[in-house]
Amino acid sequence: MLGLRLALQRTQPTAIFRHCASSQSVLVKQGWGLLSQQHVRGMANTKDDGQFKTWKPLAPTLRQRRMTSRKHLHKGGPVRELTIAKRRSGGRNNTGRITCRHRGGGAKRRIRLVDFRRTEPGPQQVMRLEYDPGRSAHIALIKHMETGKLSYILAPANLKPGAVVQSFMRLAKREPQNKEATGVEEQVEKKEGEDGEELGALDYTSEGLALHAGGTERVSLEVGNCMPLKMVPMGSTIHNIGLHPYGRGQIARSAGTWAQLVYTGPTGLAQIKLMSGEIRRVPVDACATLGQVSNVNHKHEKLGGAGARRRRGWRPVVRGTAMNTHDHPHGGGRGKSKGNKHPRSPWGKPAKGGKTRRKPNTMVVRSRPRR
Repeated sequence: MLGLRLALQRTQPTAIFRHCASSQSVLVKQGWGLLSQQHVRGMANTKDDGQFKTWKPLAPTLRQRRMTSRKHLHKGGPVRELTIAKRRSGGRNNTGRITCRHRGGGAKRRIRLVDFRRTEPGPQQVMRLEYDPGRSAHIALIKHMETGKLSYILAPANLKPGAVVQSFMRLAKREPQNKEATGVEEQVEKKEGEDGEELGALDYTSEGLALHAGGTERVSLEVGNCMPLKMVPMGSTIHNIGLHPYGRGQIARSAGTWAQLVYTGPTGLAQIKLMSGEIRRVPVDACATLGQVSNVNHKHEKLGGAGARRRRGWRPVVRGTAMNTHDHPHGGGRGKSKGNKHPRSPWGKPAKGGKTRRKPNTMVVRSRPRR
């Protein structure tokens, strides 16, 4: 063995061409066994099939890692004017005490100012789709086709750059508006029928358009359009739903989420069915956007290792049985026993299946099914 090693050292390194599995010529130097730099630079360590991005298992953490594809997203940074700096506290309050556990560190971020109210009327064109580190869904940069104003909205699924979206929240608002504050000169007035009753019903035509109560405005029922619940056809898939009349959207904003409109009317309360199975009441003047939230495959992602969690600002989680008695109800004792106690949180609340809600929500018609 020693003689063979000495013979290799004396021999001049000659280039021998061999064929690898990818039918490409690989330059291997005899004696050193080093690949050429050009081939190493051309090796593909990732694979993106349009749905998920996977990694070649060069490390144990990359073997199970699987992220959603971002090939269709913008490769550059966000619009600087539509972002603000994110100041972190590490989960501590003004006195320095930890009030939110498992937080700290992570990469620097900037908060994207997403428009959840959608009060700007007129057609707006989708310029591009972007990644937002502050949420699981993707966001869309839209530009007003008349004023040129830029803004961010939640990107619905299957929304493409170049599409045109609109908001009909100002159209449906019946109360008088301040012209100086809003810049809208024309106001929508109430119109009455022959019998003096207000026309509150909507007429949905075969072209996917709805007539406003006044009968002079047409509402487009395209994905990404925002309108009050009283203008949405029953059975439609919606997201970014508000809880207050003409307020910002608060329900169904995460990746892949949606809700279904069960009942609506010209006045009063509408009923929506959430993904959890819960049916709840919402004012008919609350906003809603047609379609499902983008990044549907987010629930199938796998980070792979602990480092990916740390880069996202999460710190390790310690089991209660590994703590001392004064740190957790499960702590202390000898061995791994938790003292024959029911599972509970660090503050003594039931942790698995126990009821912690004191007052029922009056807006919930039917709660989600329990296990």
